[in-house]
Amino acid sequence: MADFDVIVIGGGPGGYVCAIRCAQLGLKTAVVEGRETLGGTCLNVGCIPSKALLHATHELHEAEHNFAKMGLKGKAPSVDWDQMKAYKQEVVDGNTKGIEFLFKKNKITWLKGWGSIPAAGQVKVGEEVHNAKNIVIASGSVPSSLPGIEIDEETVVSSTGALALKKIPKSLVVIGAGVIGLEMGSVYARLGAKVTVVEFLDVITPTMDGEVSKQFQKILAKQGMDFVLGAAVQSVETKNGKAKVTYKLRKDDSEVTIDADTVLVATGRKPYTDGLGLANIGVEMEQRGQIKTDAHWQTSVKGIYAIGDAIVGPMLAHKAEDEGMAVAEVLAGKHGHVNYGVIPGVIYTTPEVASVGKTEEELKKDGVKYKVGKFPFMGNARAKAVFQAEGFAKLIVDENDRILGAHIIGPGAGDLIHEVCVAMEFGASAEDLALTCHAHPTFSEAVREAALACGDGAIHA
Repeated sequence: MADFDVIVIGGGPGGYVCAIRCAQLGLKTAVVEGRETLGGTCLNVGCIPSKALLHATHELHEAEHNFAKMGLKGKAPSVDWDQMKAYKQEVVDGNTKGIEFLFKKNKITWLKGWGSIPAAGQVKVGEEVHNAKNIVIASGSVPSSLPGIEIDEETVVSSTGALALKKIPKSLVVIGAGVIGLEMGSVYARLGAKVTVVEFLDVITPTMDGEVSKQFQKILAKQGMDFVLGAAVQSVETKNGKAKVTYKLRKDDSEVTIDADTVLVATGRKPYTDGLGLANIGVEMEQRGQIKTDAHWQTSVKGIYAIGDAIVGPMLAHKAEDEGMAVAEVLAGKHGHVNYGVIPGVIYTTPEVASVGKTEEELKKDGVKYKVGKFPFMGNARAKAVFQAEGFAKLIVDENDRILGAHIIGPGAGDLIHEVCVAMEFGASAEDLALTCHAHPTFSEAVREAALACGDGAIHA
């Protein structure tokens, strides 16, 4: 008899969600996790702590720039950096303990330690080997760096080190204009750091809608962030706790060196499968280091599955969660499904940026005919009342008015995007959204107005 029906390797969003769903479906389940706390990168050193710092520094920005306009007079608060980090840790602790409680509630065994797979149906943790009918690899990802750049997590930091700097830097160079770089750059810019973002490509957030990307850069520049685009970083040298970043401009090959107290390397993430022993048991890999899986998330070895950042697709916690639930359904003899065409992406700056589905650039490339409906938050009463009238909501529809994508830059964009996600899941048209009553005054009216703009026109534009 196997010790478990399922052993999940990794206690992050993909792993713990998969385990809980497996347990709910009657499968005897264990999770292998070597951290002291559950929740993986996301809850411990990723999504959750960064959102805490984004929230705290947004409140600071409001106190410094908008309180007086609302008649809230007085000296702006000073920053106690240690207390802010303590608040961030409280948020993390509350969430990780919550997952531990859910494990107990669902009778999931936590195998503490780092796991390897000596053979199909076996997981080794420390010196113990546990048997399982099925194994799910949810080992996540780690920050990737550039050749020749050494991350010491003090002067040159990854996203992990950026969450726990000993002091607020006077100057910060961010290498990479993706989600992590812009979110953490935004945090430190609000705290008073001089932030310079160096990006290899000629645009920020390159996978997002081009119109959103341009507007986003303008807004962040207005907030004090500098951008150097089309620049290839050559080296980062550290001396006496300071750094020198040298980059080469692609347009003319000229070299520039800038000084910084801290350098954040935010050049993406890579799958983490080290130590699992996958090569020894014949698990096939993709060229870029992900685990190869079939349509049911099974690897080339029967009974071994993989999900989340360890396989192909966007490295998003909610994508991993969806795959975790789908695999659990498969293992319980049901039908697991993930709609990869409707996975939203969000950047939690102020304003927030959110997108789902196709961009105009993708549709042009594929030769698909489409129509755009757009509405500026300047025409939204609620947005104006909270000093967030920059940005817009944008819907893209096909010739039959069916929604193909949505791109929002503005207040609460990360929440607003989900009514479009639901609409897309049901194959809805823009007219369906336009005919749905939206409460007034809410930010969500901007989405309705964008839907109206796909037809006879928005009301308030």
